[in-house]
Amino acid sequence: MPSNKQILNEVNHWLDKVVIGLNLCPFASRPYEQKQIRFAISQCDTDASLLEELQNELKLLAETKAEKIETTLLIVPNMLQDFYDYNDFLDYVDGLIADNEWEGIFQVATFHPDYQFGGTQPEDAENLTNRAPYPILHLLREASLEKAIEHYPNPELIPEHNIETMSHLTLEQKVSLFPHLFK
Repeated sequence: MPSNKQILNEVNHWLDKVVIGLNLCPFASRPYEQKQIRFAISQCDTDASLLEELQNELKLLAETKAEKIETTLLIVPNMLQDFYDYNDFLDYVDGLIADNEWEGIFQVATFHPDYQFGGTQPEDAENLTNRAPYPILHLLREASLEKAIEHYPNPELIPEHNIETMSHLTLEQKVSLFPHLFK
């Protein structure tokens, strides 16, 4: 089992070199540079305990000004390693948001080492856009996201740009950017 320091190093490498470095999310660099991203490593090993931890992280976001914590990456190294289990868990996440009346306030973006969009093959380049070293639940403030999108030209083209970027990576670049996929 990797140490928390190793987990944070791997996630920061991915965030810095992939998400920000390849400009997959044009809104990520500012909170990253301003240290407004909370990195929470979950030690949970059951769905119930992870849902409780997720609820606590969302409550913390609700109680904290965006200037201090803009967004949270809840990193899950001990469970949900199977992408289908992870995908199933997202139904609980949606239910938690609905039960707490956080729809329109928070949303959760999803990342996983084996992420696969519906209708794609595992090796398709577009899957790399959501592949991370560990299962991650990215907790976003909808108001901040809407504000960022307002000032970004053609945000609907972001997914297309990301797929194109990933399609042009060489094998050497993929190994460098996604070392966790080539262990």
